[in-house]
Amino acid sequence: MPLIAITGSRDPHPVYRHLRAEHGPVAPVTLEPGVPAWLVMGYDEIRQITEREPLFSRDARNWRDLNDGLVSPHSGLLPMMAYRPNVIGADQHEHRRLRKPLDDGVAHIDHRTLRREVQELCTELVDGFVQEGRADLVADFAAHVPMLAVARLFGLDTAQGHELRRALIALFGSQDDSQAGNRSFEQILHDTLRQRRKRPTNDLTSQFLQHPDLRDDSEILQSMVVMISAGNETTTCWIAHTLYRMITDPGFDARLRGGRLGVDEALDEVLWREPPMTHMPARYALRDTELGGRRIRRGDVLVLGLAAANSDPGLGTADQRPQGNRGHMAYSAGPHMCPARTTARVITRTAVSTALHLLPGLTLTVPAADITWNPSPWTRCPAALPVTFEEPHYRTSDPARRRPERQDSS
Repeated sequence: MPLIAITGSRDPHPVYRHLRAEHGPVAPVTLEPGVPAWLVMGYDEIRQITEREPLFSRDARNWRDLNDGLVSPHSGLLPMMAYRPNVIGADQHEHRRLRKPLDDGVAHIDHRTLRREVQELCTELVDGFVQEGRADLVADFAAHVPMLAVARLFGLDTAQGHELRRALIALFGSQDDSQAGNRSFEQILHDTLRQRRKRPTNDLTSQFLQHPDLRDDSEILQSMVVMISAGNETTTCWIAHTLYRMITDPGFDARLRGGRLGVDEALDEVLWREPPMTHMPARYALRDTELGGRRIRRGDVLVLGLAAANSDPGLGTADQRPQGNRGHMAYSAGPHMCPARTTARVITRTAVSTALHLLPGLTLTVPAADITWNPSPWTRCPAALPVTFEEPHYRTSDPARRRPERQDSS
């Protein structure tokens, strides 16, 4: 089965159930025509992969089909899967060295300031369409918030943030324009890096330039690539899926607006059902082994099915989980687990809270069944969420009259 057909389906969970019934927790899929991979759907099997670094590598130079020429050098898969000299493609000691600058950078983020800036940004975006009484909550809202917020952390302006977003749409799509998007993305960051070397400021770009564990401009650039690209696409998906759930699930919306469900608890419900990274690329087997009853050959690709693992029958049903349970695989697991979980939550919580307070009476203008997903083997983001809403009973641009953001625990 093509991986992109799973992410493009209206609901991937029935597909996972079918694959489990036929193949068990590890199922054969294709990344593109003629390029095979294993989709790992078992919760325990993903933990085995992520914790056994000497056996399952992140380094794509171990990808047999790429080395044998089965994967074209022009493949749209490569911007997401090919080796890069960064933390994603490193293992063990090298990974620890390249991970520390990211952890240190995230630790220096002032989340109170970030929350305030994101709330102002979200309100400005709503002001841009509120008088129309209708909007596309992806194109007009969710798709802009994470990139503009993360761009500011790195010292980029709004225009540069929008340029990066356009480049990343192509990169994550893994289609024909993927490599061009990747080149554009890196050029913007290279220019920013050069400017900060001349004039350092108090931003993450300058912190990376000064970090002793980053040895040259290439490593600094790649660290920026990781944090910006991963933070933008996944957070956009998280915001969009939460808004989609609010609009299409009356019970979820009523619990959220009525206060029976806190925003953080709502966000975790979404992470269980629709983790921002549906399928995480990739691990490469360093020797022949066995996993989930399947024979894995050296050089095989293993894709982490994070959404599938969250619905592993061994974990029980959603009704059996206590509210606020964060045992999901949304951030992956092991040493490569997402380093910016709290930062992503601050951005997402603030965006959802702002929409919750400023946009009453959200209603889709198309049937929910007509919502489609951006083409990607890796993520599931609604292509559009066209809505109408009731007129707010106060002006969003008047700070003195804004409702306070609900503060949930991190």
